[in-house]
Formats: sequence, C-alpha cells, structure tokens
Amino acid sequence: MGGTPYLRLARACESINALSGRKDKVAQIVKLLQEVGPEEAAPAILLLIGRVAPEGDEDKLEIGAAAIYQLLEEAGQTTLLASEPPTILDVWNGLREISRLRGPGSRERKLAILRGLLAGMSDLEKRWFLKQLMGEMQHGANEGLVLEAIAELTGASTDEVQRAFMLLGRLGDLVELALRGGREAIKSVRLQVFRPVRPMLAEMCHDLEQLLKESEKPMSFEYKFDGARVQIHVRDGEVRIFSRRLSEVTRSLPDIVQVVRGFSSSFHEIVLDGEVVAVDETGRPMPFQELLRRFRRLREVEEEAERIPLKLWIFDILYLDGRELLDMSYWERRELLEKLIPAEYLAPRIVTSSIEEVQAFMRRAMEEGHEGLMAKNLDSPYRPGRRERLWLKIKPADTLDLVIVAADWGHGRRMGWLSNYHLAAYNPETGEFEVVGKTFKGLTDEEFEWMTKRLLELKISDDGYTVTVRPRIVVEVAYNEIQKSPKYKSGYALRFARITRVRADKAPEEADTIQRIRELYERQFERKRLPKEIMIWRLRG
Repeated sequence: MGGTPYLRLARACESINALSGRKDKVAQIVKLLQEVGPEEAAPAILLLIGRVAPEGDEDKLEIGAAAIYQLLEEAGQTTLLASEPPTILDVWNGLREISRLRGPGSRERKLAILRGLLAGMSDLEKRWFLKQLMGEMQHGANEGLVLEAIAELTGASTDEVQRAFMLLGRLGDLVELALRGGREAIKSVRLQVFRPVRPMLAEMCHDLEQLLKESEKPMSFEYKFDGARVQIHVRDGEVRIFSRRLSEVTRSLPDIVQVVRGFSSSFHEIVLDGEVVAVDETGRPMPFQELLRRFRRLREVEEEAERIPLKLWIFDILYLDGRELLDMSYWERRELLEKLIPAEYLAPRIVTSSIEEVQAFMRRAMEEGHEGLMAKNLDSPYRPGRRERLWLKIKPADTLDLVIVAADWGHGRRMGWLSNYHLAAYNPETGEFEVVGKTFKGLTDEEFEWMTKRLLELKISDDGYTVTVRPRIVVEVAYNEIQKSPKYKSGYALRFARITRVRADKAPEEADTIQRIRELYERQFERKRLPKEIMIWRLRG
C-alpha cells in the first residue's frame, strides 16, 4: 500500500505539541515536508493545521461531537475488523468525500467512512484525528509557521513566500508548488484571472486629527460600506465573482454579473476589488444580514435578486489586459479605474488634508447609511492579504471581530437558547483563540434561535450550563472600553460588549488578534484629542 502513513503526520503533531520554541516547530514542519511526496504535501499541511478543506471550499463535514466520540469508543472495541493503517491521502480523501455527501442516508455513509479510517489507526492517530475533526489542534502549528517552513525549505525570502501565498490564495497550492519548483517557482507566481487573491486589509484609525498631521501629503477618503467584499474577474465577457474568503459566489449574484457585463467591452481581461451592498427601493443600504441571504442563495436566485437588490461599488483594480497592477500606486490605479468604470459604480471619494472636509464627508457617508470612511495613502501599492497602515478604517464606534468559543444556556425568557456568548480573539503566535469577554446583548429573538442551532452543530462539550464549541462563528462586537482582567488567559476583558452583526463572510483566522487588543488597550492611556464630532459618534455607538 503506497503513500506516507497517517501515523507520520500524527507523530509530527505530537512532536510540535511538545516543543515551545517557534524555530523548533518550524524545523518539524520542514522535516515533514521533506519526507512526504509532492502530491501528499498539501493534504499533510492542511491536516497538520486542522483544516479539512482548501480555502474557498464551502463544503462542511457536519459531524457532531457526540457521533465522533461514539466512533472512537467503537474503534477501541474488538468488534471492529482490523484494517490497513491509513495513509495521509486516505484520511484526506475520506474527509473530502464526507464533506460532499448530501441527502437521505448521508449521515450513515459519513459514519461508515469514519469507521473505516479509525479501524486501522493506533491510539496516537485516533487522538490527533479527533482533534482534526473538531478543528482543535492546539499544538501551535499555524499558517504563519508553515510559511516560515516553506521559506527555510526553499531558500526563498519570507516576503517572496508571503507574496506567492497571497497571489495563489490557497496554502496547499503554495506547498505543492514549493516542493515541485523551489524558490524559482515561488518567485514566478503571478496574478491570474479566475484565480482569486486575498484582499488587501485595513487597520483602524483611532485619531483622525493625528493622522492628517502626520501625513506629508493629502490622502484619499472613500466611503466605507456595510456590505460584502467581492473580487470580480472578467475575461472576454465571462464574469466570475469571489468572496473575501475566496469562495465563488457568481451564481448567487446574477444582477451584479449583468452590471459588470454592461461595462466590460472596454477591456479584454480585468480583476476588480469592490463591495456589494443590499439596498431598498430608494437605494438606501439595508442591514448586512439581508445581504448574507443573497450570498447563501443557490435556488430561486432571480426571485431573491428582485426582493433584495444589490448595489455594486468598485474601489480598486488589480489586473488589466495582461498587466499586474499590484505595485502601481493607489493614485494611478484609481485614475485607471475612472477611465474604465462608469462613475455610478465607483466608491465616492475625496482627496484632502483638511480635517473639516473629512468630517463633512464623513457626515455625508453616515447620512446615506454607510459605515464610515476608508483613508488610503495615495502612494500605496496593493498588498494582497496584508493588514498595513496604508489603508485605514474610520468608524463611529469601536468594534472588534471576535470568535464565539462557548455559550451559556439562557434563563427566563431566553430559556432553551444559548444566549451568553464567550468572545475570543485570535492569537497567531499560538494558533489559539483567547477569551476577552462575554455578552448576551445585540441579537434579536430570531437571531438567538439561529445562533443556538448553529452553535449546537459545532458543540464539543456541554456541562449543562456552558456549551463549548469549535471556533467557527465570527461576530462584530462593539464595546466601550478594554480592561485588564486576571479572569481570562488573554489578560483582557471588554466592557459593555454587544454583538452588532454576524460576520459570515470572515474566517476565524481573520478575526482581530490578541496583539491588536493589547495595542488598543495601551492606546486608551495615550492623551490624544479626537475631533469633537467623532467623539460624539463614538459615544452614541
């Protein structure tokens, strides 16, 4: 039976778990990559960091914790027939098959596949297999360490590896490319139409006045929309649209496809960055949750498009007719956009260094129903997947994107619902999620019901009071203050936290980090004066 045994991966997980130093963990990942074949490398690495599907793949295992524990108990009994030890590819292909099963009888077929895999596993393999199924590896190996391992293995620089990763979009593709082609292959990666890249990200601006004082040049200020990020790829009239998580959503957005086709005659190939916003009959933005219904819809799409129309806003261009534009300045990219795209689809913006003009523009954005503003450095390149201070968010209230890792059963009117949510920030150094507070505020009764059902699908354990869940659901959380707290491992707690919306468009690893919370906490003690109107907006938030 060919292929690297899954036991090799389990032993790698065990070794990494026993190590504390970052370099030592990277060395173990390098060793694993050196021992597996090129066709096994991507599955091995994805399984290593607890993923059971590539980025952009929306298929889910949908196997409950109770069923998994039951299978493990069965696997320890002699009634199960002995089986050949599984290989890494056996495990990967089995999990991929499970995630695609649908309809009547699918649950039993899923369990049968799992039983077959477990029958040939040792106790060590079963333990790490369970952790992978639950998405709770907790050994410290994460995406960042894998990128460092690829750099060490190939001799490429960290920047070269990072850029290739962001342009490929998928970690597995990068791993396979590195093993087959080394540094030269990594350096040769270019943006391709119909292969989505990770979107450029923004930091939060906490002091608009200071920002303008420090800037040597005027900055561009655009509307910040309460919508969903989209990346639009076009070739000879064919339009494909991808979400910020790299999933293709073209089928759900036929109205946006038609809009893009309407102005696509002026170019052969293009890749655009933008946002879609749900709007009412007057054109005013609707709540974000209405938009999510469109993104999830695969049936009766045309009817839903009439009920929830979308407005397209475009704010960047990444590629045009064979030219990769990532290193071009924002100013040049915007000028190019204005020549190619009708003004009605371009994000409104001003270029200024006047705080009065920015405040007036902010008021206009808020009055029109938008979230706030984006400040952009005119000289900034486009950095896929990077969160730098080249782009800054200016919003009326302090918010964080956090992950629900547990929830308490409600009392009184909320009896039967999971209604007190344990909120955690991501720690990229450990790959873990650390709690920074709890809240039962912000959701409607309908949302409490939906959240309870979804969290129970992600259940790991239930002691009768608190249900621990896999960290999958990202929520936007408003708060008044960050405090030091010995109660939580993170050392921090949010004061007056309340959920403002569910961020189904974000992956857990895209949540705000413990490092950012630490930075925000320290900034609270800096005596910086915010413009009066921004302070009023914050207090109201």
